[in-house]
Amino acid sequence: MKNILLVSDNQELIQNLETIVTFMGESCQSRGFSDCERYLQDSGADAVLIEHISPAIVSGLVDKFPHIPFVALVENNSQASAGCNLVSVIATPLTYPVLTQAIHRCQEYSRRKPSLSRTSGTKTRLFRSLIGKSEQIQIVRRLVEQVAPTDATVLILGESGTGKEVVARNVHFLSERKDGPFIPVNCGAIPGELLESELFGHEKGAFTGAISARKGRFELAEGGTLFLDEIGDMPLQMQVKLLRVLQERTFERVGGNKPLQCNVRIIAATHRNLETMISEDKFREDLYYRLNVFPIDSPALRQRKDDIPLLLQELNSRIQGDGVEGVRFTEQAIASLMEHEWAGNVRELSNLVERLTILYPGQIVDIADLPEKYQYGDVQAYEPDYPEEILEREAFNALFAEAAAQEPEEDLNEQSHEGLNGMVSSSLPEEGVNLKEYLSELEVNLIRQALDNQDWVVARAADKLGMRRTTLVEKMRKYDIQRTEEA
Repeated sequence: MKNILLVSDNQELIQNLETIVTFMGESCQSRGFSDCERYLQDSGADAVLIEHISPAIVSGLVDKFPHIPFVALVENNSQASAGCNLVSVIATPLTYPVLTQAIHRCQEYSRRKPSLSRTSGTKTRLFRSLIGKSEQIQIVRRLVEQVAPTDATVLILGESGTGKEVVARNVHFLSERKDGPFIPVNCGAIPGELLESELFGHEKGAFTGAISARKGRFELAEGGTLFLDEIGDMPLQMQVKLLRVLQERTFERVGGNKPLQCNVRIIAATHRNLETMISEDKFREDLYYRLNVFPIDSPALRQRKDDIPLLLQELNSRIQGDGVEGVRFTEQAIASLMEHEWAGNVRELSNLVERLTILYPGQIVDIADLPEKYQYGDVQAYEPDYPEEILEREAFNALFAEAAAQEPEEDLNEQSHEGLNGMVSSSLPEEGVNLKEYLSELEVNLIRQALDNQDWVVARAADKLGMRRTTLVEKMRKYDIQRTEEA
C-alpha cells in the first residue's frame, strides 16, 4: 500500500501504529477525527486504520468513502462487525500477523474493485546464495569453508534445483583462486562427439569445420576453477580422457600432439547416483574416486523447510535490488509453502516467487493468492463486499460505454441528444426532475433490456450488467420485474 491513513485523537495509539506500519515497510499519514474527512477528500488513501470510538462516526466515514477500504481498531470488549469497505475489525493491542492480514484485505479490496485496472510486469534474477539456519545448510556452509582454501577436487551431490552451482561458486570465491576465472560446463547439454573439443580445444584442421585453432574450457579456466556440471551424463570414452587429466594434469588439443599443462581446480556435480551407475557399468569407478575427494551433499528443500521464510526474504531483497517491487507473505501463506514437498527445490521456489512478483507487485500474498498446488490447510479467500453504489455505477458506465461503442460514428452527435433509448437527456427540463425516480426508471429499463437480450437467463443478464446474479435477483424483486408471456 502506498499511503495508509491512521485516524485517532489518541497520540499514544498513533505512535504505536506508526511504528508497526513503518516496520512493515508501508508509508503512512496520521490525522485526527476533525480533519480526516477533509484529508480523504483532498488526498485520498489506499487504506484507513481508524480507532472505533463511535459506531456513528466510523460508519459515517465508511459510507462516505466507499472506494476506500477501512480497518476498525477496537478494544477487546467493543462490538463492531466488518462489511463492505469496512474490510476488517481488529482488537488492540495490535500484533504483526493480524495487522498484516488486515492490510492484505485492504489490498484485495482495492485490487479487485470494479473498473480498477492493474498493470504488472517485472523481471527478477535467479536466487544465488546459500541462505538458511537449518542444520543441513549449516553443514554445507561449514564444508565449503573447510575445503575452499585447498585445491582438493570437490564432488557436489544433490537433486536438480538444490543449488549445486551455488555451492561450487562459493567454493571458488572463498578460495585463493577467486581472482581467476570460474568456467561452468554442462556435460549433459553438449553432444558426446563435441565434448572433447569443448573441454580440450582443437587445432586448425583437426576436423571438418575447424578453420582455426580454438582453446578449450581447461585452457580458459587456467588459474581458476572448472565446474563440470552433470558429470554423470558424460560419455564413457570422455571419462577416460578426463581421468588422465586429473591424474597427470596434462592434456592435448584435438588434432594436436603437444601436451599442455593445466593449473585448474576441478569441481564436479551430479543429480545421479554414481555408485549405482558404476554397478551398471555406466560410470568409471576409478574416475569416481578421483572426483570424490571431498563430497558435499546439497540438501533438498523439503529437508530444510524451516529455511523457506529466510529464502523468501532473501529472494525479495534480490528482487528489490533489481529496482522492482517484491512481494510479502502472510504467515498463513508461508506456513502453506512450508507444507509443500518442493520437487523442484530452490529453483521451484524462486520461479514461484518470480511468478507472484509479476501477479502481485509490491503487495501482500495470502494463501488464497498462491497457485492451487501450493495451498495447504483451510483456505478462506476473502471476497470483498462492495456497496451497491459502486456496483450500480460500474454497471451503468459499462452499459453506456457499450452502447456508445456500438453506435456508428456519424450517429454520436445525434445520440448525445437522444440518449440511450430516448431516456437520457443532455439538458435539464425547465420544470426540473426527480433524480431518484429518473434513475430508477433508467435502471428498470436497462435491466429489462438485458433480460430480453439474454432470453431472460438471469445469470447471463447479470453478467451483461456487470453485477452478481444475486444482486440482479434482488433488484427484480424490488422493482417487481417479471417476464410477460406473449400471446
